Amino acid sequence: MTALLGRAAGTRCQPPPLLLLLLRAGTHPRGFRLTHRDAARPPPAAARPLEGGGGAGAADGPEVDSKRRTEGDDGIVEVLMCRHKARNALGHVFVSQMRELVSTLSSDSAVRVVVFRSLVPRVFCAGADLKERALMNNTESDLFVHGLRSLMTQIASLPMPTVAAMDGVAVGGGLELALACDLRTAAYSAQMGLIETTRGLLPGAGGSQRLPRIVGITRAKELIFTGKCVGGQAALEMGLVNRAVEQNHTGDAAYREALSLAREILPQAPIAVRMAKEAMNSGAEVDITSAMAVERMCYARVIPTRDRQEGMAAFIEKRPPRYTGE
Repeated sequence: MTALLGRAAGTRCQPPPLLLLLLRAGTHPRGFRLTHRDAARPPPAAARPLEGGGGAGAADGPEVDSKRRTEGDDGIVEVLMCRHKARNALGHVFVSQMRELVSTLSSDSAVRVVVFRSLVPRVFCAGADLKERALMNNTESDLFVHGLRSLMTQIASLPMPTVAAMDGVAVGGGLELALACDLRTAAYSAQMGLIETTRGLLPGAGGSQRLPRIVGITRAKELIFTGKCVGGQAALEMGLVNRAVEQNHTGDAAYREALSLAREILPQAPIAVRMAKEAMNSGAEVDITSAMAVERMCYARVIPTRDRQEGMAAFIEKRPPRYTGE
């Protein structure tokens, strides 16, 4: 079965990093040397853009950009989708710039929460760029979708919490991008759906696998088989989004709610939050016994940190903790 899955994916299947550690060290972490790697912090700068916004298409402005928040929100980075002419459709340039930006974020230890948002009114992401896809032959189409699937996996693998803010349409690959995030917020007026079956396709960028894990297999089958879209309230009720809010006059209510959620995460110990994410993500893919070993290994990573000592000291001294990510 593993060989079959590997051939279907076109590449050899690789288990998550922590599962590789389990295979090498056994289910008991004794004897495994745990080290903490923390990249050097970049110098502070007001709303300093991260790398990744340039590249192809820069002459017309970036299709994907970023902003590092300041003034009490240090540690929150916004990924800005701004392909206005094509409703943030997932074209070659958009995907290339998103991949470059996500790669930069993955190694930045100063980033504590990432918020994915759209600067295009009433749209989060309209999915595949069908005009580009129409010019591809079968092989090119398969390779491009494989690249989309890889991008969504790259987003899902970011070590810090991620939040998708859906203030408008999120269909096809657009919803798959949101599903790759840890948390999702939506305006009641937003429309979300995996509509690929209405175009003679099926979700190919992770949607057929992530949606069932989030809303349950029978609900996911109904949504994918029918190609139906749902609004923010229905999405909240089925667990597709974490929070849903009434849209405001500026059209960014879901973004504001996502920012509020990010601010709730921000004060927590960043290494502990990252390890909690790793424990849940890796543990969800294995049996409960192996998952407990994953949890133990993640817990071992936080024991020697200064943040753990700070948390204990703050509790004893009855004061708010001051975590530094060390």
